[in-house]
Amino acid sequence: MGMKTTMAKSEVEVNQDGTVRGLSNLAVQMIAFGGSIGTGLFLGAGSTIHRTGPAILFVYLMIGIFFFLMMRAIGEMMYADPQQHTFVSFIGKYVSPQLGYFAAWSYWLELVLAGMAELTALSTYVKYWFPGTSSWMVQIVFLLILTAVNLAMVSSFGKSEILLSGIKILTILVLIIIGFFLVTTNHHNPAGTQASWGNVFAHFELFPHGFHQFINAFPMVFFAFQGMEFVGITTAETKNPRKVLPHAVNQIISRILLFYIGSLLVIMAITPWKTLNPNESPFVQIFKLAGLPAAAQVINLVVIVAACSTLNSAIFSTGRHLYQLAEESSSKSMSFFTQVSKNGIPVASVLFSALIMVLAPIISAFNSLGTAFSFISSVSSDIYILVCILTMSAHYRYRHSVDFKVDGFKMPQYRWANPLTVIFFFAIFVSLLFNQASIFPALGALAWALGFNLLLLYRQKKLKRVDVQGS
Repeated sequence: MGMKTTMAKSEVEVNQDGTVRGLSNLAVQMIAFGGSIGTGLFLGAGSTIHRTGPAILFVYLMIGIFFFLMMRAIGEMMYADPQQHTFVSFIGKYVSPQLGYFAAWSYWLELVLAGMAELTALSTYVKYWFPGTSSWMVQIVFLLILTAVNLAMVSSFGKSEILLSGIKILTILVLIIIGFFLVTTNHHNPAGTQASWGNVFAHFELFPHGFHQFINAFPMVFFAFQGMEFVGITTAETKNPRKVLPHAVNQIISRILLFYIGSLLVIMAITPWKTLNPNESPFVQIFKLAGLPAAAQVINLVVIVAACSTLNSAIFSTGRHLYQLAEESSSKSMSFFTQVSKNGIPVASVLFSALIMVLAPIISAFNSLGTAFSFISSVSSDIYILVCILTMSAHYRYRHSVDFKVDGFKMPQYRWANPLTVIFFFAIFVSLLFNQASIFPALGALAWALGFNLLLLYRQKKLKRVDVQGS
């Protein structure tokens, strides 16, 4: 994968493996927005505010800082080797091939399930307007459209993500602007409250519903940031990666914190947080207070866009992960997934990943499968934390390897920042074991990790025995 050639006509860089560097700096940032700003903010923020009140701002800030540190670690490794199609490949390179294999397949599965979850959500949002529509039909239509976008050209995917993420960002900016207006004019709400910055920290308590609820908010917010690491999947198809990557990584975290913390701050300033309904989107509630009767309709459209954006990024990312797995595999059966189209798309791996997501409409057709799917999705999300821990371990090993690039895009203060991030991610996982709702998925994630690696060890020993007997 080392060399690059240039297409004279289009002036687009082509990697030696045939994939194309067609993503701009803006597209890379929007892909990260697409993955990490979604329904967790537009629909789920009411629940997190209800748990901790204004202290939720500290939770978002803290997790945002640690995600930034992880992004700097990923950015440093991708800067040193921008030919990699996924950051997970560094786990196999610097930690161990076995754990790298586990992380790659686990992360691919997590992204596939995330895409399936977005498909399920999309059908729910569409049925808000068209209750008589079949869920499976809605899901297949959206999957076909977004798969077609992914198969067109890398630049087409980038442009679609700029549009989809742009709508989400515009919605948040409108909320913040309206919020500032309501607060500065001391807007009187129908409930008898008044918009004021004093609403945010009036009678402030760090644990208004107890320490347990405060701790439980951390995993919820952690998963809301999930998807930011998509930047570490776009590098191999980004124009001028060593120029774009540092800008993209450094700018993303500040903007995400602005949109998350800025919107939550405004929401709690417009009306006291205790008056918010945790079961309804806080965006809907605030737009209603601002006198927008169609608030629920507007937000329903935005969450459809948000789900499309996340699904779009999931199809892109699953395709690149499977392609990287096939590239690194010695199995002949995996060589099928290394096919690259004339447009520079790893077409076989993208199509296969999208095909697996067809399980979502099948599950929707059988209600009895819904509970099992929810459990598997939760297990997969918990495995994501383990992948994050392994990624940080890979970065630490990279810093002590011969590949370390002294003049690269270095993670700041890695000697303490790296171990501290690992400890924080580990604490997030441990907290899942003390919550009745999350303990079984967390145990399921541990069982998957243990079972996968034991099976891999057994397979390796069996192959060694065959080699010994053969010789």
